Amino acid sequence: MKQKTMKAALSALAVAVSAQSAAALDEITVGYFLEWPMPFEYAKATGRYDEELGMKVNWVSFDAGTAMSAAMASGDVQLSVSQGLPPFVVGVSAGVDLQIVDIAVSYSENDNCVVAEALEIDKDSAKELEGKKVGVPIGTAAHYGFLKQMSHFDVDITTMEIVDMAPAEGAAAFAQGNLDMVCGWGGALRRMKEHGNVLLTGAEKEDLGILVFDVTSGPSTFIAENSEVVTKFLQVTADANEMWAAGSNTQEMIDVIAKDAGMDPADAAASLETFTFPTVEEQLGPKWLGGGAQEFMLGVAQVFKDAGSIPEALESYDDTVNTGPLSDVSK
Repeated sequence: MKQKTMKAALSALAVAVSAQSAAALDEITVGYFLEWPMPFEYAKATGRYDEELGMKVNWVSFDAGTAMSAAMASGDVQLSVSQGLPPFVVGVSAGVDLQIVDIAVSYSENDNCVVAEALEIDKDSAKELEGKKVGVPIGTAAHYGFLKQMSHFDVDITTMEIVDMAPAEGAAAFAQGNLDMVCGWGGALRRMKEHGNVLLTGAEKEDLGILVFDVTSGPSTFIAENSEVVTKFLQVTADANEMWAAGSNTQEMIDVIAKDAGMDPADAAASLETFTFPTVEEQLGPKWLGGGAQEFMLGVAQVFKDAGSIPEALESYDDTVNTGPLSDVSK
């Protein structure tokens, strides 16, 4: 199996130190994804974060959650919105001192693997994927879903040529016929589906225990020293999610969100229909940050350990969740 390992990158992440000072904090940098439309982008585009935090919020886009971990570890980024849970698990398992502060979005229908239509392979013939070439963003939610699906179908991934590719890159190679299967999310996933089919629907994946959700994360030192800033940030996010859920300003929000995400409004609306944004109360409940996410991380870590993507899993992921700022929002 020609799979790019992440051990060298993980070692680099583990020794990186995020040094943020609460004093003289007059701006922060936040990571996010393009082609990943979410209500927070309405607040981002209209200046609500700057206004409520009383400082300049710089935004930088990423191709994958693993890059977000590296940027936060180096101190270049203070928070990341909608970091996939698997890349977060990969980072903290390697010793990167990050914490989850909220559940950003749940989206089992918007992260998947697509098989080239010319192969005519579906869930009843998935075994035929052995020996094929697949593009996967290693260490991400898409990678986790790929590993779980291949395990479910008893496909021996050691026979496959696995290439580490960001979703946009994978979608382009797939369209050119250079890959037999490709995995990704968002706008890239929509483009992938133009040239192939998924093996399992989102509901079918959930039945197998393949949950797909993103988090807002940051270096634990930054969160501890700037809890009030983080609370205000999460409050703005929660307000935007509540506005979206209310449905009274939908079209205006879609137009603004789509522009910010670099998407056509119709495509942004289609993506948003597949997203669920848990309320603050739901996030603090047992399904999510009240214990469910921590338990799920153990399973994710074991999958990556078995695949050789991380050397070891943590005994517990409880300390990687900090509900303090979100609890303050709920009050």
